[in-house]
Amino acid sequence: MIDIHCHILPGIDDGSPDLETSLKMAQIASQDGIRSIIATPHVGDNNLQRETIIEKTSRLNRSLEKSNLDLTIYPGGEIQSHKATSLASIHTLASSNYVLIEFPHSFLPSDSGSLVRSLTSSGYQVIVAHVERNSAITFQPDKVIELIRAGAQTQITAESVTGFLGPDNKRCADYLLKKGWVDFIATDSHSPRFRRPALLQAVNVAARIIGKKEAVKLVLNNPQKILRSG
Repeated sequence: MIDIHCHILPGIDDGSPDLETSLKMAQIASQDGIRSIIATPHVGDNNLQRETIIEKTSRLNRSLEKSNLDLTIYPGGEIQSHKATSLASIHTLASSNYVLIEFPHSFLPSDSGSLVRSLTSSGYQVIVAHVERNSAITFQPDKVIELIRAGAQTQITAESVTGFLGPDNKRCADYLLKKGWVDFIATDSHSPRFRRPALLQAVNVAARIIGKKEAVKLVLNNPQKILRSG
């Protein structure tokens, strides 16, 4: 499996604070069957540089190799939507033409569709992060259609699918899955405990909703397209 959204790089954002924690996260992921992770630290107002992300990714991969963990980390970023136009070319996922965009959690900006259309017309494959946890979509999931029609792909959180993030997020995630409006399931993990870096349980739950073949696509086939286009 491939996790396209994970805050595993140490000491770079509100995710893993240090290498020890990153290695614990990597061990959990590896044991769960994850073989590739795209590291997606928050980028935007923090002025995080791509060079820093690449350097920390390389260091972590060396540590994983020393620890004999069968896991590869790729550089990426989770871009704040209001910075997406200026940062998309810098912070792509695994050097591909895919970008991961984060809208505010409490609402969906009125220009969200226009932003997606602008990015797609510039040649980017836009993935909207954790759509089921955006309040506007959580309680009115049909609103995601606005983003999809604009050209966006969608990512939902593994622990929303399993129900660990509460009944509202679970209900929305299930609805989006049933409608066929989900392209990726990812962990959005920040630590070994806070949204754990594991996908298998979510895949098993999703399989009961949409079938095993379709569920696997969300953590393997679709993510592979990102890595292959890099």
